[in-house]
Order: sequence, then structure tokens, then C-alpha cells
Amino acid sequence: MFASELISNSIPPLQTTETVHTALDRMAEFKLNHLPVLNNGTFLGIVAEDHLLEIRNVEEPIGALSLTILNPFVYQDVHVYDVIRIFDQLKLSLVPVLDYKKNYLGVISIHDLLKYTSDIFAVKEPGGIIVLEINNRNNSLSHMAQIVEADNAQILSSYVQNFPDSTRLEVTLKINKTELSGIISAFERYDYQVKAVFNSTTQDNGTEDRYNLLMSYLNV
Repeated sequence: MFASELISNSIPPLQTTETVHTALDRMAEFKLNHLPVLNNGTFLGIVAEDHLLEIRNVEEPIGALSLTILNPFVYQDVHVYDVIRIFDQLKLSLVPVLDYKKNYLGVISIHDLLKYTSDIFAVKEPGGIIVLEINNRNNSLSHMAQIVEADNAQILSSYVQNFPDSTRLEVTLKINKTELSGIISAFERYDYQVKAVFNSTTQDNGTEDRYNLLMSYLNV
């Protein structure tokens, strides 16, 4: 997915003629800590709530203030992974999107990104989760899929995490069924180390409740 596909047009940018009061109200309305600033249609950057709260006269126009203007943005055709990287590195609540002529197209908010992440990891879909710990030489997703499909199930999403200075990998599989005992046994027969199981009907150690709480959080 490209950045342009996640653009939200419901969040209006600030104009330099608008006041600090307007900016703070808009941030509160959209539950954001940043807003893009435009001057006659030209993108200037983004302003942070923390900086605006330091202004005593909230009726001052944005353009008349000596504010710290951040200038992060992404181009419209970058991959969503690059968008996530910008959010993470700069701790932003939104990222502006520009075309290659530096024309402002809109923003991607943290709320839109969270919804997208929820969708790609099939968070809302019913099912169970199996976490495997493997050696990076045995990282064959096709083989894992065959094991799952042999039990008349499917992998809805998968995630691989590596560890610094280690050959270990942690593979998380979201599967479209909650009865996972047969799949777990199959993985163990093939010498996969099953590190954790969530939402399994054969195991109740509190992980299901924690998983449901996570789903509720991501679905806010």
C-alpha cells in the first residue's frame, strides 16, 4: 500500500492566518498533537501542541509567531512501511503527504495508521494465535502454511521478528480457528518450538483475555 491510499481529507490543515486558539481546538477535536501549516496553499511544516501551549496570547495568528516548525513529510508513492518508520522515529500523531512538486495532498493520522495495521494483521477476525521460535535457516512460511492448511485452517496474517546478535526468529501466526491443538501437535512433530498460544480451547492461562484486551484497544 502507498501513502496516498491512507490520506485523510477530514483533517483540515492550519493556515498561517488562523489563531493558536483555533489550532488547539482543532487538535482536541481530532485527538492529535500535531497539525500541518499552510501559507497560501504552500506547505510549511507541522506545528506541535506542546509549542502552542507555551503561547500566552491564544488569539495570535500562527504566522505571526516564532514557532518551532517541524518539516517531516512523505511523498505520495512511498510504501506504508516508510510511513510507519517516520511515525516511530519522530513520535508524530500525523504525517503530511506531498507530491513531487511539493504540493500538499493531505495527512495520514496515527488513527488511520492504527486502523490499517489492525486490518493487515487481521485483528478483528476471529481465530487463534500461535507464536513459534525458530532458527533463521528454517524460516519457511510455505512449510508453516502447509502444516496449518493440513488441519483445514488458513493463516490470516503472519509477523516475523528477529533478535539482535542472534539466529533466532519469532514467527507469529494468526489462524482462522480457535481450536489449535491439532496444529500445535503438527508443529511440534516437525520440531518447531511453540513459544506461546493465544485463544486456544485446549489451554487457558489468561492469554486469551490479554489477546481480547489487545483487540479491544486496537479497535478504539
